[in-house]
Amino acid sequence: MKAGTTRNSNMPRKFAITIAYDGTDYGGWQLQINAITIQQRLIEAIAKATSEKTHVQGSGRTDSGVHALGQVGAFVLQNWRHSSDKLILAINRYLPDDIVVRECREVLLAFDPIRDARSKRYRYTIRNSKVADVMNHRFHWWLPKLLDHSAMREAATFLVGTHNFKGFETPGSPRITTTRTVYALEVCTVPTMDGIDVWIDVEADGFLYNMVRNIVGTLRDVGADRFGPRWMESALESRERNQTDLTAPARGLCLMQVNYPVVA
Repeated sequence: MKAGTTRNSNMPRKFAITIAYDGTDYGGWQLQINAITIQQRLIEAIAKATSEKTHVQGSGRTDSGVHALGQVGAFVLQNWRHSSDKLILAINRYLPDDIVVRECREVLLAFDPIRDARSKRYRYTIRNSKVADVMNHRFHWWLPKLLDHSAMREAATFLVGTHNFKGFETPGSPRITTTRTVYALEVCTVPTMDGIDVWIDVEADGFLYNMVRNIVGTLRDVGADRFGPRWMESALESRERNQTDLTAPARGLCLMQVNYPVVA
């Protein structure tokens, strides 16, 4: 359907939206009793924009303090007769400044943002600089000591492929299987104010609880010369998570993209 056209059908319509948010002040994605969440704010905004109560299903949870540029959600509306472009404008009008709907398109009613996802891509940002960045500290992990980025790149290679990632799962969210396929794990450096941003990009067919943050914690230990690059292989093969293993803070993690073979 062309943008700007109006529907007269009484059939329900399903929409997929791409959402960006600063997760600092939220208790994560999923609805909770004792915290304000991204999902809650979206449900509220859609209700105000359309006069309909609906549930927004996300492609997966992001934890408290984690950000997104490419989270995907889907919901059904019974009475919306306008274009998806108008729906974006209507929803964003009622969202707070730290959440925005970037894209919206109509999809098949059978579309499931979790089941139909083929991969997700996260980026973790480490700021390597002698002084802190007061403007962007909500979005990276500041480490003043310069890391060995070459060693981190070498360590990352051991995790690419299909493996049992139980050693990188924080206990508390049991899964049927801890085997995942990591399609890419890249460590890139980008010059920035007073230092370097280290971007750790991970794409996989799925993630365990805190898997990316635990991988980053191990890469940091390698970069800080606490362990050699092959320690990553040992951590993978051990299939154990020790209490002394480092989990990177949530503020540096961002869901960049969710990939689907066909969205609609």
